[in-house]
Amino acid sequence: MPDKAFPVVCIGGSAGGFDAYIRLLKNLPSDMGVAIVIVNHLNAMAAKLCEVLQIYTEMPVVLITEKLNIKPNRIFIIPEKRDLHILNGEFHLKPISKPWGWPDVITVFMRSMVKNWDGKLIAVIVSGYDGDGADALCSIKKAGGITIAQRPETANQPDMPESAIASGCIDFILAPEEIALEIVRIADRENVRQ
Repeated sequence: MPDKAFPVVCIGGSAGGFDAYIRLLKNLPSDMGVAIVIVNHLNAMAAKLCEVLQIYTEMPVVLITEKLNIKPNRIFIIPEKRDLHILNGEFHLKPISKPWGWPDVITVFMRSMVKNWDGKLIAVIVSGYDGDGADALCSIKKAGGITIAQRPETANQPDMPESAIASGCIDFILAPEEIALEIVRIADRENVRQ
């Protein structure tokens, strides 16, 4: 069974998220000892995200496949039209549970992480329509995780960050570059404890 002591950062976004992901990743070192999982709920973005985001980071950017092990110092991208779960340090993909209307793939993954991951959790909500992810933020906090929303005025589409903030369970409201700095600070603290 893989070592599950390292932090996992779940970055949830949708419309306008591309800009936020780039601004964030450009400011993250490649060796900070965390796994980054980007859960984007637009249907036709996964392959393009992998290709474009690799330009902005030295970390490998990987499209998630069934039973892929989660490892630090990598960026993982959810594939299209799938719900993402984690169990025993492996990703598991299921058919999307909400095929009509706004998807809730971010909420589904965050709830799975709370239930099945022993390491530190960092939940980040960036630009997007609707409120996917907001319903899982309080459980992330109760599990000892950190929750961050993109400052709405820095988001191309502020619905998702505003919904996250309205949950009452957000620790930090920051621009993407500031989110990166906070992730680095959290990772440094976690590495000192190990």
